[in-house]
Order: sequence, then C-alpha cells, then structure tokens
Amino acid sequence: MNWQQWLRDAGIPLPRTPDATSIGLAALLVAGAFWVGWLLSRRLAPRIGAGFRRLTGRTDQFGTTLAKSLMRYGVPALLLLVGGNLVALSPLGDLIAAVGLGAATAMLAYRVVLAAGLGSATAGVLSMIALVATVAGSLGGLQPLTQALSGIGLTVGTRRISLLGVLNFLIVVVVLYLIARLANRVLVHAIGRTQVLDVSQRALVQKLGSLLVVVVAVLFGIDLLGIDLTAFTVFSGALGLAVGFGLQKTFGNLIAGLILLMDRSVKPGDVIVVGDTFGAVTKIGVRAVSVVTRDGKEHLIPNEQLMTEPVENWSYSSRNVRVHIPVGIGYDSDLPLAQRLMIEAAMGGSRVLQDPKPTVWLTGFGDSSVDHEILVWITDPEAGVGNIRSEVLNRLWVSFKENGIEIPFPQRDIHLKANHSS
Repeated sequence: MNWQQWLRDAGIPLPRTPDATSIGLAALLVAGAFWVGWLLSRRLAPRIGAGFRRLTGRTDQFGTTLAKSLMRYGVPALLLLVGGNLVALSPLGDLIAAVGLGAATAMLAYRVVLAAGLGSATAGVLSMIALVATVAGSLGGLQPLTQALSGIGLTVGTRRISLLGVLNFLIVVVVLYLIARLANRVLVHAIGRTQVLDVSQRALVQKLGSLLVVVVAVLFGIDLLGIDLTAFTVFSGALGLAVGFGLQKTFGNLIAGLILLMDRSVKPGDVIVVGDTFGAVTKIGVRAVSVVTRDGKEHLIPNEQLMTEPVENWSYSSRNVRVHIPVGIGYDSDLPLAQRLMIEAAMGGSRVLQDPKPTVWLTGFGDSSVDHEILVWITDPEAGVGNIRSEVLNRLWVSFKENGIEIPFPQRDIHLKANHSS
C-alpha cells in the first residue's frame, strides 16, 4: 500500500494531481506564522517578562522565558488556526497546515511544562499528545481517534478505565496545576506587598489564599473530569479515621500554625526561646516554625509545641531587651571609680541604647570580689547578646588596667597544722 492510499484510508482524500498553488500557499502560511511569532518574541517578550516579575516578585528569567515560548509558538498556533479556516486549501495543503499547527502546539506545551518544573519526561508525553490531538482535530479525524482511545482500556468492578480517560485526567491535572501555581504566586506576591496588614496578618492571609486556590483547582478538576463524589463516601469515612489516628499530629500542627498567625503571639521576625533553642523566627509554615539561631542553624519547631510549651518572646510587646553583664572587682579597688568606668564602657557599645541609659547594680559581696551587674538595653536581640557582653567587657578590661582597678581571682589561705606526738 502506497502513502496516497494510506491517506485516503485515513479519511484524507488526495487529488490525482497535487495542487502546487495550494501546497505553496500552505507552506507560506506556516512559515509566515512562525516568522511572526519569532518577531513578536524578540520585541514583546522582554516587556512581558518585566511585567511578570513585577506581578509575581520573581527575580529570575522565568517570565521572559515563558513569554518567549508563548509568542514564538502560541502566536503561530493561533494564526494557523485562524488562517486554516479562512483560506481554502487542498487536502495536501490542509495536511501541511495541520502539521504546522500541531508542531507549534506541541512545542508550546513542551516549553510551558518544562518551565513549570514538571520534568522533561512529562513535557515530552504532553507535547506528543498535543501534536497528535491537534493534527487529528485539524484534519477532522479527532472523533475516530477518541473512539479508538476509548476502546482501549480495562474494567475494574463496575467502572471502566480507558486510555482516553487517563489522558484526559493527565491533561486536566497538569493544566490546573500550572494555573493554580501561577495564581498562587500572583496572589501571595500581591498580599505581601500590601501595607494595610502587618507581617503576621499577611502570612495568615497568604496561607488562606493558597489554600483557597488549591480548593478551587480541585473543585474545577472534579467538575471537568465528571467525577461522581458519591463514590468517595466510603473513602471519606476512611480518611476521617486516618486523620483521627495517624494524621492527628499533622492536622494539630496545621491548626496550631493558623492560631499562631491569628493571635500574633509568635510572628516572623520575633526573637524567641523554646527549650534550649534561641533565635529569630523566619517563617511560620504549615507544619513547623523556622527559627534561625546565632550559629546559623535553622531549627524546625512543630507548631503544636509552641502552643503547649512555655515560650519566651523577646519582642512580643517591645523589641527592647535588657542584657545583664556580671563584673567583679577587688575589695581594695576604688568603688565609685570602678562603677563610673563600667557605665562608660557600657555607653560605648555600638548597639547599646542611650535611652534607657545603662546602669550598674552592686549585687553582693563575694568571697574574693565585690560583685556588680551592668545592665544595658538593646533593640535588636536577633543580632545576639553574647557579642554585646564581649564588647563591653573588652572595653572595661582596658579601662580597669589604665585606672588600676583590680579584677580579682579566687584566693585561699592554707594553714598547715603540725601534729606533735608526745
């Protein structure tokens, strides 16, 4: 069987003598559509990419790359779709235009799916589906193709799973995922830029908005796929039991995170102490709160732990924190001079506040020293307190040396008693 007979059997009648004019017109239409797409991608893609970055807050070239793909392949597909319906072509001309339309659609699907991070394998499968479906649909052969795909399948219980249904499911899921991801990115960035809400409220609204986007996408998917929700009655009961037993902690952390965001007892930017962990809160996630310590280590503390255990919040009502710096001087030292030097050393600290002013307390008389505490205030506890103590004590060491103030060390008198035997 030659190729002409094969095309006739596929439903594409061919003339005895090919129409060179129609073939040339179809080739010119395909080439012109791709040229227009290439030209628009060079001129408009950078502008669209800049607008995309402003809209989503992304600083990479994702928006420009996506815009180039849409211009370079989406515009030719649209032009070929319109031109194919407006221009009367011969069967071979229609075939050339259909292949061009299919190639543009397939390349567009491949680039978009790949840019979304779904992997080259998924992008390749979807692009092949787009190519076959577009070419078949343009040539009027989509119905035989869908019937053939629907005939391939298997029966599970009372339900039949066909290849057409699997492909529909895959396409709907991928498309809704891409739309939901883009919508979530735009929504989160728009909420993050608003000045009406504070940091904690913005984080709460962003999480609720993300959850709403997911719910809407799932409902759209169920409607598009025609899924009967009554079939999930038993499944929902089993899911409820799973949540009650196996996923209790997970949902407890989710609810605890929402409560933390609503009552703002702990919010991003706060400096907290939970157990042995001291650091600044950088993020309140669905499962855990991220706390970065002064060592650069990021601790993930479950949300529920912050609801059930005592938490020190150093910046809950005010960011001012008082730091205690113990100092001991010798009993023979000039006490008023030493205390004045302590105040001067404290006021010279780079992060020490001048209002409230540093103060010095005499806390007791030790075994070998007169004990004091220097009290200083800082307004940036996330930068640490150990470096403040080090800076003040280093200044004080120099001042004490210059003014003859003794820094004592423990001393003991040992008395040896001789044992005289009679």
